[in-house]
Amino acid sequence: MPLRISAFPKCYLDAIAGTRTMTVFEWIEAARTLDCDGLEMYEGFFTSLEPGYLDSVGEAIARTGRTMPMLCCSPDFTNPDPDARKRAIEKEVEMVRVTRRLGGPRAVCRVLSGPRYPEVSRAQGLAWVIECINAVLPVARECDVILGLENHYKDGFWKYPEFAQKKDVFLELVNAIPDRTHFGVQYDPSNAIVAGDDPVELLKAVADRVVSMHASDRYLADGATLDDLRQTDGTIGYFDKLRHGVTGKGLNDFETIFRILAEHNYQGWVSIEDGMNGMDEMAESLAFLRRVTAQYFP
Repeated sequence: MPLRISAFPKCYLDAIAGTRTMTVFEWIEAARTLDCDGLEMYEGFFTSLEPGYLDSVGEAIARTGRTMPMLCCSPDFTNPDPDARKRAIEKEVEMVRVTRRLGGPRAVCRVLSGPRYPEVSRAQGLAWVIECINAVLPVARECDVILGLENHYKDGFWKYPEFAQKKDVFLELVNAIPDRTHFGVQYDPSNAIVAGDDPVELLKAVADRVVSMHASDRYLADGATLDDLRQTDGTIGYFDKLRHGVTGKGLNDFETIFRILAEHNYQGWVSIEDGMNGMDEMAESLAFLRRVTAQYFP
């Protein structure tokens, strides 16, 4: 069965969710030109969570013949303030319900661990994140929505990088949540590169738990190497010499990635996270995904 492919407008993230110079409805219309089956959303795209407004977003997506496979959310589960963590749980619960309203059953609601606050230890952070995810899971089960934990770098509006950015912390967190029906991994190979980890090795460790995927890619500019960019903790971060580019032309080995996913009978969505240099590059990335996934998911 061919993989279903969606598009996420990373190029317009700040315009839609930050400066508000573009609306989510304008993005939905602009995406009509793209060869994709779904349109992924981000919690910051919405100017209201009232049912009427959310239904208008869902109707706009449906008019293009697409669905919403995933809502990207960025809960702050590592905040040292217990009241802030409580609010983060309440917000993620609300976003789970929004995911069900817009995406229907088995849609994915992304979940993150939270920022890597300097004063929060690894053990304490893990304990808080596990507690928070377990607090959200009953609502995910009620709504039949899947929580997808992403191996993330950082939300664009955070000060600190992701708490569970590195492979060892991420795997410890994933393995601490045994639910395999309403919890899984939102896999992004480029984020593994930014973390200083091997994307293929990370995938091998979580392949049986992947529920969604971002097919972004990175390339090195001006003769830089990954070793040049590596920081003391082994991470790389978003340097100007490590750039977003057309999927399939960067550092990721997508042939191996999709072969591994096919071997594990992957049936989720793949979302293109691209367009930093315009819609033409996003279209090129989508065309690449159609070709390469057809080899392993005929």
